[in-house]
Order: sequence, then structure tokens, then C-alpha cells
Amino acid sequence: MTSRYMERLAKIEEVLLIANKKIDVNELRAGCSYGVPESLRPLAWRLLLHYLPLERENWQSFLADQRNNYDQMIEQIIVEPGTAAQEEAHNQDSDHPLSDHPTSDWQAFFQDNKVLSQIDKDVRRLYPEIQFFQLLSKFPHPHRMKYPLSRRVLNHQELNSQEFGANRDGIVGCVKTNLAKGNQDENQAPNSEFHWHIVERILFIYAKLNPGVQYVQGMNELVAPIYYVFANDADEEWAAYAEADTFFCFQQLMSEVKDNFIKTLDDSICGIESSMSAFHNLISSFDAELHKHLTSTLEIKPQFYAFRWLSLLLSQEFPLPDVITLWDALFSDPKRFALLQFVCLAMMELQRESLLGGDFPFCVRLLQNYPDTDVAKIVAFAQDIRDGKAPRPVVKETSKGSKIARHARQLSDTLRNLSIIKK
Repeated sequence: MTSRYMERLAKIEEVLLIANKKIDVNELRAGCSYGVPESLRPLAWRLLLHYLPLERENWQSFLADQRNNYDQMIEQIIVEPGTAAQEEAHNQDSDHPLSDHPTSDWQAFFQDNKVLSQIDKDVRRLYPEIQFFQLLSKFPHPHRMKYPLSRRVLNHQELNSQEFGANRDGIVGCVKTNLAKGNQDENQAPNSEFHWHIVERILFIYAKLNPGVQYVQGMNELVAPIYYVFANDADEEWAAYAEADTFFCFQQLMSEVKDNFIKTLDDSICGIESSMSAFHNLISSFDAELHKHLTSTLEIKPQFYAFRWLSLLLSQEFPLPDVITLWDALFSDPKRFALLQFVCLAMMELQRESLLGGDFPFCVRLLQNYPDTDVAKIVAFAQDIRDGKAPRPVVKETSKGSKIARHARQLSDTLRNLSIIKK
């Protein structure tokens, strides 16, 4: 470890664990902007995402209240018709699976399952390369057996009113008998749950509390790194409440980026189209040659790659450990996520020569499958570009011979791609 790293580590420790009773958020951001030590990251992220209050003396009571509130939300929001509690609230004769009454708990149950079906598909395949989300949690939620969300989605199809009917005695019940649970649920130990079950519940509660946004594919990619960091906290007193704390931190994060997930806002000044336009303007101002090559010569639209980069905070472009390092910098940015566009620009500049020498298929493939790169190097370069410390690229004069050679390479790449497609 370098002396500079040790100095930064000591500074973060001082701010988080030693210094004044009130956290100096500016010092915390400065210390965390190039990465946070793993042992301190769970606490740092809770502060950087504006979840924890800055006054240390308030942490214990605040966390106790928030975690209790989350448990109450699960009790109140997840509708499980047919249970004793629901039967007490509704007349059993008037509320049944075939009821079309607008206040029917069964109707709410089936509507919820439409959202739950998409969430379930997405969380089951979270980061399969590390297997963490497929492992059993050490801290299953106490309400897990009472509200088993994943079992409401059978064979990845939501349970709906058509699965129910009345038998010849007039008794309403489930009439489908060929619906099997997923293999993972079958092998699940009693009173346990996988990490993806927990993420599923967080996203479902968020969707229910935010009907204007609900759940949109990609939100699973934003909540997963936060939960991973909190659930792997070496301090088990904190790790035991990873679910509740993740929910509130995810809610804070979504309050800043949710416009990217609201389709009606796509073309507004705060929508994703505006963000992509601003990003392309940034490329043009810093590297006009690269911008011209991509947009004019190759006609590569930002929707082909920048949509995913910006809306998902680059969470799909790198392995999870690298995403977490990158998010240290993004969460530490005083102008929240303004750094993101400079990170994206740095990624392109680090592949500048390859992009300038590539044709349409090559460049799109590179931008959609970014090569393995040191994320710390990308972040440092992005901050230099933002702070005006990085020199602008020098436009090289291209000789006629080199132009012919480049066109020949592009033609060769195109023919090779065509031969692969034919095979």
C-alpha cells in the first residue's frame, strides 16, 4: 500500500470513527472520492446516500425507528388474502379470488403479482458469476415465512384469478395443479431465504410505495450493489439489518435517478434523452474528432450504449467489485452524478484509438461490451477531465496511405462479421 493510500485511509477513519460528534460530510466526500476501504464502506455509503443523520448521537435511535418502520411496511403493504387477519378485515363471503370489487384484497393480490413476476425474473439472475445472491442469508427476515413472495410466482408466471374457480360444491379454490415451484425454492431449508429473496422483497415494497414509478427492469441492478455491501458488513450487528437499511438507501438513490425510469419524462429536461444529449455534447467539446467519427461517420446513436451507461450508473459494464469502487466516487460527488458523464467520457477516451480505427460493428460491440480496465484509473482520469487537468486529444493529420489502410481494416472487419453471421 502506498503512503498516499494510507493517509487517505487514516483520514476516512478519522472522519467516520474519531472526529467530532457531527460528521463533516465535505471531508467524508473528499476522502471517499477515490475509493473507500471495505471495512468502512457500509457506514460511508449510509452517510453519502443521506440515510444516516450526520450527528452520531442520533444514529442508534434513528436506525431503531427506521428498521421498525420497515417491518411495519412489510406487514401493511404485502397483501396475503385468505389469512386470518385478512378474513377479519373483510367478509369472507364478499371477498374471494373471483371477486371484481375494486376494494377486494384478492384483486390487489393479483395486480401485485403482475409486478412481482417481473421482479422475480430479474432478481433470480443477479450477478450469477459471484453466486452471492444464490446463497442463503444468515439473517432471514422474521416475516419471510408469513409473506413468501417468490412462491406467488410459479414457473416464472404470476398467479392470477384464472388459476381459481369454483368446484361443484361451490367452493372457490386454486384449480391449477400442474404449477411447480422453481428448483431453488424446492431445495430451500425451512425458515430460510436466499439473498435474492431479500432483494425481491425490497423492490416489491418500493414498487408498492411508488405507484407512479412502480418497478422497471434495471432497478434490480441499482439495489444489488447496495445490498451486497451492507450484507457483507464485517460487523454482524449492522449486517443483520442490511435489508431495511438497503431499502431506505435505495429509496434515497431512486429519488435522484428515478426520472430515468419514467418513460413519460424521457424527452423532458430531466429525462434520459436530455442526459444522453448532454453527454454527447460533452464528447464533442472535449474530443471533436471522436465525436464526429462516432456520430457523423458511423452514425452511432447514444441509445446504443449511453442509455444503459447513464440510467444504470454503469452497473452492467463492470464486475460487481469494480462497480462498487466506481460508486464510491459517484456517491462522493458533491454534485451528485455530475461525475458520471465524465467517467463515461474517460471510458471512451481510454479506447480512443480503437474507436477511431473501428467500423460500425466494431465500435458498437466495444461500447456495449467494454474491455476489462482498471476502474480506479478510469475514475482518476474522469476527475482530471472534470477539473481541467487532462489535456485535450491532439488531432493527428492523416495521410492518404493511412486512410486507405484504415478503410481496408474496416472492410476486413465487416467481411469477417458477415462470415460469422452466415455460419
